[in-house]
Amino acid sequence: MSLTALTTNQDLDPGRLREAFGVFPSGVVAVAAEVDGTLTGLAASSFTSVSLDPPLVSFSVANTSKTWPDLRRADHLGLTVLAEHHGDVCRRLAGPVEHRFDDVEVTVSPEGAVLLDDGLARFDCTIHHEVRAGDHTLVLLELHAVDHADTAQPLVFHRSGFGRLTAAV
Repeated sequence: MSLTALTTNQDLDPGRLREAFGVFPSGVVAVAAEVDGTLTGLAASSFTSVSLDPPLVSFSVANTSKTWPDLRRADHLGLTVLAEHHGDVCRRLAGPVEHRFDDVEVTVSPEGAVLLDDGLARFDCTIHHEVRAGDHTLVLLELHAVDHADTAQPLVFHRSGFGRLTAAV
């Protein structure tokens, strides 16, 4: 593609942008906590590692999220990297609030972080900083504990759908 083939600002409508952003595959995480005695969580496909010192990760959440205002009140957040078999769990985390944790085995830390028992990696976090960025908020999380397993492949979000990694030929 030559530079002349790039679209101009007038072509940056949300649908076209979503399509372009979707060509880059990303992992999916569950962000969850026990808030006021209730398991509360959401799925995010914008997770990334940020820093080793201090240990920081990030994800983005839509400013219109009804769940984030509750989650951000938690003392600690659990962040679980979802495995390829978590497609249904991920869809559930995006569905009705009262059913998000139906049939999902979790561990709740003494500080209230909720972690999926069979996640690929699990992090106990606190909010380090939030940055409003357009229609989303970038959330930086400081890590306090971590564990991981090398037993499955990650759930991948690509072109507006869930998929899996395949071995290179």
